[in-house]
Amino acid sequence: MLRLRRITLAGISLVTAAAGLAALPADAEAASPGHHTAAAPAPTLTATAPDIDVSRVQAHLTELNAIAGRNGGNRRSTGQGYRDSVAYVKGKLQAAGYTVTEQPCTSGCTSGAGPNLIAEWPNGDASQVYMFGSHLDSVSAGPGINDNGSGSATLLEVALKLAETRPSMAARVRFGWWTDEEQGLNGSDFYARSLTSAQRSAIKAYYNFDMVASPNGGYFINHINSAAAAPMKAYWDSLNLQPEENTEGAGRSDDYSFENYGIPTSGYAMGASARKTSAQAAKWGGTAGAAYDGCYHSSCDTTGNINATGLNRAADGVAYTLWKQAVSDTTPANDFSVTASPAAGSTDPGTSLTTTVSTATTSGSAQTVNLSATGAPAGVTVAFSPSAVTSGASSTATVSVGSSVPPGTYGLTITGTGSTTHTAPYTLTVKGAGGCTTSQVISNGGFESGTSPWTGDTGAIGSFSGQSAHSGSRYAWLAGYGYAATDAIGQTVTVPAGCTKATLKYWLHIDTAESGATAYDTFQVKVGGTVKQTYSNAQAATGYTEHALDLSQYLGQQITLTFTATEDVGLQTSFVVDDATLTTG
Repeated sequence: MLRLRRITLAGISLVTAAAGLAALPADAEAASPGHHTAAAPAPTLTATAPDIDVSRVQAHLTELNAIAGRNGGNRRSTGQGYRDSVAYVKGKLQAAGYTVTEQPCTSGCTSGAGPNLIAEWPNGDASQVYMFGSHLDSVSAGPGINDNGSGSATLLEVALKLAETRPSMAARVRFGWWTDEEQGLNGSDFYARSLTSAQRSAIKAYYNFDMVASPNGGYFINHINSAAAAPMKAYWDSLNLQPEENTEGAGRSDDYSFENYGIPTSGYAMGASARKTSAQAAKWGGTAGAAYDGCYHSSCDTTGNINATGLNRAADGVAYTLWKQAVSDTTPANDFSVTASPAAGSTDPGTSLTTTVSTATTSGSAQTVNLSATGAPAGVTVAFSPSAVTSGASSTATVSVGSSVPPGTYGLTITGTGSTTHTAPYTLTVKGAGGCTTSQVISNGGFESGTSPWTGDTGAIGSFSGQSAHSGSRYAWLAGYGYAATDAIGQTVTVPAGCTKATLKYWLHIDTAESGATAYDTFQVKVGGTVKQTYSNAQAATGYTEHALDLSQYLGQQITLTFTATEDVGLQTSFVVDDATLTTG
């Protein structure tokens, strides 16, 4: 949350969430992960919205705290800690199927500030957009786990739950993680003023979340009596929380950037440096006369500065608001699903390949599903046998590649049309003519070009004090915390067909505080969910060691390659990876 810096601004109220438990207000029960903690019975109004597991939100906060720890103790917008935070959130969203964009702030931001991160769920009416946002940067003084890891982690987990449940969408949902908020709301201001008037009109409401886990917090809503706030207030009212207007935060967080362009706004907050009144302490618990967050803009704003009960209530309220505003309230009486297996294939020009398109009845009665395909380049055709099935049955799709189709990778979409429409992706790789073409298919295997296309815990990618690269200046430092944790990074690649061999090579450095030959902490190489290699603290050594893995069995297939490090509760083991290649020949 921004300190008051401009005469036109009145206050701010968002913070970063943390993963640990802080002392809760006296009337709050300890939050059980994934369950509400309210005096009132579970409200019927939440029946269609999923419960958000607060332990998963806290896990994101743990990672943001670790990112700050690896980068000088903060996630300021101009530092590597912020960029690594962007990479972490981006990797999670890309893996979940979001359309994700990094938007550089080219005017109005502090020199060197990192980008905004925008993620859109690619379903629903694009002319009706509901937007949910939080600032991802911290102040220089600390890691910013309540301010504003809490808002950022809450939105990330709600976004992942939306992708996991995949409900039928009535409207479009867009998420924003803003840069440079602490320096003057600069990232969100740049985004809002960069929109066309038509794009602004499409945003029916913007919801902001800044500091939603304050240890001595209250329950505040921006523009509490507005139409935009109605679902947010309804949820907290159902928990008998008696929320109040967020006066402290008025004009001091990113919702103000949207208000300036006439977009309706609301949001949750639990308070910053203002002090809790006696009346508020009487109804919410906590300490009257003390700040809502005594670690506001300080080095103690860590994972120990989190009110897990408030965080849980905020996360569930965000999910309720999203479902209320954007998810269809009608479920088709008869519905089905469509999948393609394999979901990718590689072949030469002048040849063809097949995939099985499977359907299933997901609700009601079976129905006729007509199959079609789009996205094929000129010279590529897709034929289905049969072209229509009864849901529950399968069809064979034959992809024929003409002799003049240029080499490349093409994204096709297989569509099933019945009473509703569902799609499945298929990736076609057209090779150069003439059989095997030696190639190296891992991108950014030396980690020198940011984090893309790696996904997962991409905050582990960078250049950090305490480790060094095998070559260049960057690497992936997995684990090394000294407590129970797991880091994983992955990349999806297509291993070209036509060759006889495919080999993964990578350099691994292991250092540890463990002793002896017992494997307490492990490093695994996985293809899909299958473990192919395992190393542990027992193999710790000075410097890097090159490892190789034969992946010839995957020629012609699309695979997801993952490096995963897992630590137990004791001493640290660091697994540092660099210069990964997957070569065919």
